[in-house]
Amino acid sequence: MKRIGITGQAGFVGTHLFNLLQIKRDVEIIPFEDAYFSDSTMLVNFVRYCDVIVHLAAVNRCDNQEELYQTNIRLVRLLIEAMEIADVSPHIIFSSSTQEERDNLYGKSKREGREILYNWAQRNNTLFTGLIIPNVYGPFGKPYYNSVVATFCHQLTHGEQPKIDVDGLLNFIYVGELAETIYQIAISGESQKELPLLHTAEKKVSELLSLLEIYKVQYFEQGIIPALHSSFEMNLFNTFRSFIDLSHFPMLLEKHSDERGTFVETVKLHTGGQVSFSTTNSGITRGNHYHTRKIERFVVLQGEARIQLRRIGTNEIVNFTLTGKNPAYVDMPIWYTHNITNIGKTELITQFWINELFNPDDPDTYFEKV
Repeated sequence: MKRIGITGQAGFVGTHLFNLLQIKRDVEIIPFEDAYFSDSTMLVNFVRYCDVIVHLAAVNRCDNQEELYQTNIRLVRLLIEAMEIADVSPHIIFSSSTQEERDNLYGKSKREGREILYNWAQRNNTLFTGLIIPNVYGPFGKPYYNSVVATFCHQLTHGEQPKIDVDGLLNFIYVGELAETIYQIAISGESQKELPLLHTAEKKVSELLSLLEIYKVQYFEQGIIPALHSSFEMNLFNTFRSFIDLSHFPMLLEKHSDERGTFVETVKLHTGGQVSFSTTNSGITRGNHYHTRKIERFVVLQGEARIQLRRIGTNEIVNFTLTGKNPAYVDMPIWYTHNITNIGKTELITQFWINELFNPDDPDTYFEKV
């Protein structure tokens, strides 16, 4: 059982790494708060319990570049000082960037921080892994800060028009792929001063925006699940969905009625998957689980239901009420635990669509009560 601590645990990559490690059975997470860097006692206590420290804490963007540089170096030195006081030598996994190659103070802070930690590890005969990471994208990124993907997704889902300043070619890695790589390194004990991570996708900025604009028209405006031709497009689509305010749901469906009855189109898609339905007795709740990659749609066909969602790691619960009399759907974002309860007096019938066939060996279903 490896005890892993994450500085910058509340940040973009830190949150995803924390969530991933929670579902791994061979690690224990040592909690971290940003305030520890202002309290030497708390920081010493933190490092004392870690077998592995993933150092993610850093300032990525700042108007004052000199302040950014000084802050990032200071965080490295504070970490080393705490480990020396505690007299511990954990495996250090340092998050650097391909920005190291560029002539800017952020890249300089990452390059020098990596060198400082590597030299400390050499003196203390311990493991060190210096990750050189390409552009990271994924759900819940901070627009105008973490990546152009986050910025474009936010703009397209909030009535703004993205603008391309330079149509450069970008190398990308999905935040879930990065988190899994860090986990594997922590478990294996891989030690390397400079470990460039391979990008998993390569797109021009214009190509990226073109895909996201398709998702806006087809999914955000029309409710159609777009064609997803690769794991990159699947990850990009799930990233796009994460920027849609939950107030967007439930989306009403059009009813076509005549003397014969009613016809409703519940799912329109350009991709695959499976459709199923369930019946639920009055007062019964189904679900209380979340997915890390699956796209899922709930449609109430008959009865009255309450759907609840809560993003993992947060406390806010969002409630929706759906009835078969007014057909509507709610799509489940990834990393949101969700359930559905029959709050009516009659049998509830719910239709589910999910974008992949169920695989009992890889169900991508993690149970957590909403």
